[in-house]
Amino acid sequence: MKPVALYIHWPYCARICPYCDFNVTRDRNQTEIQTRLFESIRRDLHTQAQGLGPRHLASVFFGGGTPSLMPPDWVAALIEDAQTLFPPQGDIEITLEANPTDAEIARYQAFRSAGINRLSIGIQSLDDQALKFLGRNHSAREALTGLETALSVFSRVSLDLIYALPDQTLSQWEAELTRTAHLGVEHISPYQLGIEPNTAFGRAARRGTLKPVDPELGEAFYHTTQSVLTRLGFDAYEVSNHAKGLTARSQHNLNVWEGVDYIGIGPGAHGRLTFSDDSGHKNKDPAHGRLTYSNARHATVAEPDLKTYISRVNDHGTGIDIERLSPEESAEEALMLGLRLTEGVRHERLSGLALNAKPDLMADGFLDQSDTHLFATPKGRLVLDRLLLELLS
Repeated sequence: MKPVALYIHWPYCARICPYCDFNVTRDRNQTEIQTRLFESIRRDLHTQAQGLGPRHLASVFFGGGTPSLMPPDWVAALIEDAQTLFPPQGDIEITLEANPTDAEIARYQAFRSAGINRLSIGIQSLDDQALKFLGRNHSAREALTGLETALSVFSRVSLDLIYALPDQTLSQWEAELTRTAHLGVEHISPYQLGIEPNTAFGRAARRGTLKPVDPELGEAFYHTTQSVLTRLGFDAYEVSNHAKGLTARSQHNLNVWEGVDYIGIGPGAHGRLTFSDDSGHKNKDPAHGRLTYSNARHATVAEPDLKTYISRVNDHGTGIDIERLSPEESAEEALMLGLRLTEGVRHERLSGLALNAKPDLMADGFLDQSDTHLFATPKGRLVLDRLLLELLS
């Protein structure tokens, strides 16, 4: 049986952050519609499972939004459904995203009892002024308290940080990274602040009231991030992810980056699935009963509007649309995801893809390769977007 990972999107947040461009909605205690959404997610999962056939579960990731706002018994029910539909082979990683304000110890213990074994906490900063700028609803002290609570319940904890903020200095960032690395977590995900068009920050940038950091300074922030975390024992296994050894890496994210099939459930969730059977005949997809070709990779995307998603699940059993990817499209996606990893992308995943710029980029020190992988050098990862444009042009 081929493995399959599972991503479950819970779109509710206590507050919408000004930098966030994910598919989220404000949590106003809408008990009835949230119950309907939970029931729709369960049905969608069962419907998609019917279209896949026998698989074993590789990992589960509850993202959002803020899935730690979900009732723990709902989380337990979804984990039980997933493990029944796709029996895992041994213990698997099951991650839940949380905010420091969700840090009641009884709630974390309930999530652990539900089956969660890894927590990812969106701390974002340990500076009160930065947290205020980022629109967070917690203070630095509350972030540390929440993290302490998480570590008392979970042995595997990751935290997110955002850097390259306006007026932030390199020395401030280095001090914050150093402090963070000594807090007892096994995984740190530092992200450079991005100004996305359809966010409050994007609108502020168009008005001229928010100016992102200069690209050269952004480069210096990136170098500082790599050098400080490496020195303190956190390996940079991906552009924005650092772990204390192999076992601390996010297995779910590695599944996605390395091309393992994954189901996307919930409003706006994406997935990548291969519909296959032993005979190699055509199968019906779970969305509309259309024929799909065995052993071909397909992109799935769920209806982003919450109420429409629920309605589509009620009418069709699932809220997703499916598009068959050509071999070239699959290879391009493998390249874009794989080059984010320090190890790079396996050569066989790029079969049939013309990379005419590859020799020049290797000669200029942006790319390198082993017998098994093509990978970006540290110099190449710094300009990865431009590197990919060159390779795929």
